[in-house]
This record gives sequence, structure tokens and C-alpha cells, in this order.
Amino acid sequence: MRFIDLHSQYDALRTSIHSRIDQVLAHGQYIMGPEVVELEGRLANFTGANHCITVASGTEALLISLMALGIGPGDEVITTPFTFVATAEVIVLLGARPIFVDVESDTCNIDPDQIARRIGPKTKAIVPVSLYGQIANMDEVAAVAQPLGIPVIEDGAQSFGALYRGRRSCATSLVGCTSFFPSKPLGCYGDGGAIFTDDPDLAHAMREIRTHGQSDRYYHTRVGVGGRMDTLQCAVVLAKLERFDWEIERRQFLGQYYSERLSGIGVSPVTVRSDRTCVWGQYTVFIKHRDRVREKLQAMGVPTAVHYPRPLHRQPAYEKCDPHAWVPNSEEVASMVMSLPMGADLSREDQNRVIDALSIAIEEVGE
Repeated sequence: MRFIDLHSQYDALRTSIHSRIDQVLAHGQYIMGPEVVELEGRLANFTGANHCITVASGTEALLISLMALGIGPGDEVITTPFTFVATAEVIVLLGARPIFVDVESDTCNIDPDQIARRIGPKTKAIVPVSLYGQIANMDEVAAVAQPLGIPVIEDGAQSFGALYRGRRSCATSLVGCTSFFPSKPLGCYGDGGAIFTDDPDLAHAMREIRTHGQSDRYYHTRVGVGGRMDTLQCAVVLAKLERFDWEIERRQFLGQYYSERLSGIGVSPVTVRSDRTCVWGQYTVFIKHRDRVREKLQAMGVPTAVHYPRPLHRQPAYEKCDPHAWVPNSEEVASMVMSLPMGADLSREDQNRVIDALSIAIEEVGE
């Protein structure tokens, strides 16, 4: 059993993927080819954002967004410590300092009620993370940020396709960022990402930054990076878009089945709020004695993962960034979360096998 079954997805889309790749090989525009523009238009229409800027990765999406907003040395950016390292990494790379706000214990997304107390004169942005496929409470974050003129950037690397009060992930704030890493809800066959915004000036700046700050060939109006998404990777995502709506529905169907069956054995998944949907970028549950349960599952041939075992404020590279961080929920959930196999092509047979194995593992480990 695979943790994420990309092989079955490829088999279903083989003809379209090969056709798209062959077109790129034929025209030879491997950097900024026509598929880049086509994909940006398709993704903008999908999210409802006015502008989409494809970039080299989800990390580059966050980095370029912060650069476009002028974040730099001495600034502070509020985010969550319970996320993949890239969220804080890009802040530190720009000389700024991440300020960590705790998460909600049931959703694992940033707790908007705790943001205000961490805002200070150096706060220049807020970066909520839409973890596990569910969008954070962006309206409550905005209610804190907007009166103070603080921009909000959604890190939607795991939630692309999800809805929040009728709006798509990456179109719920000034800037939204996502990743097309192969295991994401919409993935390519390498690294890739995208930035979304309604602000034309920000979009213009982001487009320049991703091409080394060029406003014209060899004319550099700002400091930039080599952050373009390869044409071949754009071609792959275009092919995958053909059945993305179906994959979203399938993920939600599988997630509901997991939740219904697991409730019978006393396992609680991450809570999905009633005003939003979840695309289950990771189907994640809370488990006591997690490491022992994982060992049992591994012995039964069931793969699992932990996203994430150590919050960022406890990571050696980042533990000095915010010495005043008080994030007990982040520390607790880090010791309990466990992700189960998930993907649009997960079969009912394999899903039942996971559930049955988990039931046995929990019973063997005991309380």
C-alpha cells in the first residue's frame, strides 16, 4: 500500500500528460512557455483571484510574496509554529523574525483570538497556514489585521481547492500561496507553486521578482530571485486540472468515510468547521501512544506519517526567533497527530484495511 498513490492518477491521465509534455518538447520553450500563461489563467479562474503568478515552489511563493510586500531586516511576521518549516524559513531568510501564535487544538490552524496580543510596532504581515487541507479562519484573522493595515498571506500549500464561506483557498486574503509538490492536492512532477492576489501592483512586483527583478530583459528594477515555474511542470498541472474537481469530491468522500468508520473505534480526526470544506491534503487524526501505534501499523504494511512531530519554536534553527512564544496546543498536537493514507485514487479495500489495522493497533497498544 502506498501512502499517496500517484501511480493510479498517472495511469488515469497518461494520455493527457504525455500529450501536454510532447507539446512542450515540440515548441522547446522550456522557460516561460505558453503553458505558463495558460495555467495562470486557468488557476486564476478556478480560485476567483484576479492574478496568478506561477513560481518554482511553494517556498518561493511565500518568499516572493514577502519580498513584494517589502518585508526585511527588523520586521516581524506573525505565523504558527505548527507547520512545515518553509513558512518560517522564508521569514528568516529575509532578515525578519517569525512571531509564533498558537493553534486551535481541534483544527491545528492558527487561533485568531491569540493574534492581537502578539502584534507589535514591528509587525508587517500575518501568515496563517491552512493545514491538512482546511482553510484557517481567515475572516477572523482579517478582523484583527485590516484595522491596523497589516497584510495577510494565506499559506495554502495543503488546501488548494478547499472552500471557506464560499471562497477558494488562496483567494481569501490579500495574497494566497500554494504548492504543486507532487503529494499536494494538485501536484506536478517536481517542484512548483503559485501566488494569487487581486492587487495589480503586487502582481506586477511578484512577476518581476520571480525573474531576477527584471522589468525588461537585463534591466533590473528590484532585487529578485530565479523563481519561475518550468513550462514542463505547468504542462503536467494543466493535464491534472482535467479531473481536479472530481479529485476534490473524491477526497471529501474518502475523508467522510474515514471519519465515520474511525469514530466507531474512538479515533478523532482533525475537526472540519461547518463553514468550510477540507480537501484532506493530509488525513490526520489524534492518537495516544502514537509512536507505538505507528510501529504496529508498519508491521501490518500500513504506511503513516507525522505532520509535524516538532513545532518550529522547538527546532534548533528557529528556537531563538521568538523566546516569548507560548504555544501549548502546538506542543500537544505535535505529540499526537498521525496522517493516514489519502488520495483521490485510494480504494475502498485499502481504506478499510487501514481502518481495520488501526483498530487492531490501538487495541494491542491499549491505554
